[in-house]
Amino acid sequence: MKKPLVGTLLALLLTGAATAPAIAAAPRDTVAQAPEAGGVRAAGVAPAAVDFAGTVALSNCSGSVVRTPSSLPSDPALVLSNGHCLETGFPAPGQVVKDQRSSRTFSLLNSAGSKVGTLRASKIAYATMTDTDVSVYQLTQTYDQIRGQYGINALTLNDVHPTQGSTIKVVSGYWKRIYGCSIDGFVYRLKEGGWTWKDSVRYTSACNTIGGTSGSPVIDTATGKVVAVNNTGNESGESCTVNNPCEVDENGAVTVRQGINYAQQTYTLVPCIGPGNVFDLNRAGCVLPKP
Repeated sequence: MKKPLVGTLLALLLTGAATAPAIAAAPRDTVAQAPEAGGVRAAGVAPAAVDFAGTVALSNCSGSVVRTPSSLPSDPALVLSNGHCLETGFPAPGQVVKDQRSSRTFSLLNSAGSKVGTLRASKIAYATMTDTDVSVYQLTQTYDQIRGQYGINALTLNDVHPTQGSTIKVVSGYWKRIYGCSIDGFVYRLKEGGWTWKDSVRYTSACNTIGGTSGSPVIDTATGKVVAVNNTGNESGESCTVNNPCEVDENGAVTVRQGINYAQQTYTLVPCIGPGNVFDLNRAGCVLPKP
């Protein structure tokens, strides 16, 4: 998982990065943006501008302020990240966290990647590492209040399955870095340690995300909408171990792709979020795991 691991602090000290947060992996390049690699786009459709506006930095990960297509300006805002980025630690396989009180804070960024304010959670609205790797925090402020105070709009969650070959950008608020690549394909089952994720997004190699990019929104450049949340990659070529996820197909065949990174689709969140941005796992079309 693209999250701080044992030994990160030692690595930072050895590289002299004493001022960097102790819980984040040392960046290869925290400023330059990676170029796009391949991808498809309908003829005549200009790419959406993708920058840091609406992204956030957590204490150990990245994230973004998000809305569904039906969210209202008066609704309490939501922050999207990974389940493995929770302040309470990794949810166990099969565990679902819902409506748990939280006062976690998030650094809100503008388009240039500068911090413009601090947002605060009221609760963990939903989180799990089963079938997907996602956390959604409900904030103490509404979308209107965030826009009025900081001039920042939320990113919109796409409500349809992404398309293979689409050009995407992975926007890390933690490192203030944007990775550009394409969706290489979808993985029937992605296994890492004791966790299994369904229909995961596999990137082309240009999105060489690192520790601290966990929870970054994956944005389709044709629409500007969030289609996935960045979460892991195979670091050393091991098979199905922590930090070395393996792909498993419908027949049980296992494939290991060292250096390739992955994300979890987010369109499945949309049917589960009802009026007032309330998670209702019994809504029609909601297939997220239940507590």
